[in-house]
Amino acid sequence: MSIRILITDDDPNIRLLLRRLLEKQQDWQVCGEASNGIEAIEGVEQFAPDIVVMDLAMPVMNGLQAAPEIMKAHPQLPMLLISVQEVSKQLAWEARNAGYRGAVTKSVYYSDKISGTEVLKGIEALLRHEVFFYSGDGSPSPAQDQSS
Repeated sequence: MSIRILITDDDPNIRLLLRRLLEKQQDWQVCGEASNGIEAIEGVEQFAPDIVVMDLAMPVMNGLQAAPEIMKAHPQLPMLLISVQEVSKQLAWEARNAGYRGAVTKSVYYSDKISGTEVLKGIEALLRHEVFFYSGDGSPSPAQDQSS
C-alpha cells in the first residue's frame, strides 16, 4: 500500500521538484497538491493523505495558520513543515505548537541540488512516529530531543 503525500507550497516549481523527489521513493505517491493553507485544509479532506508536507510562507493562509485547522479534524496526521527560514528554536517551537511533528529548511534543498535529503529523512522519521526538527546546516534543533 502506497504512502499518500499532500504537498503544499505556493511555488509551482518547488511542488514539481518535491513531487519528482517523493515519487522516486518506493511506495510513496503524491496524492495531491495545494498552493496555500486553505487549499491544504481542503486537500486533506479531499485526498486523505498519510502525511502532509507544507511550506511556512504562503499567501492567503500560511503553514502555521493551516496546521492547527488540519489537526482539529485529523490529530494523528503527521505534518512536515518546510521553510526558507532556518529552523530556529523559536520556529521549531511554533511549528510543534501548530501541530507539526517535523520541520526542515528549504535551503537544504537548494544546497543539495534539490536532492531533498532532509525532506526525505523528515518524512521517514514522521512515518516512524518520530519527530524531526532540523536546521539549515543539518544539525538537530533543540526541539529534536523532545518527545512529541
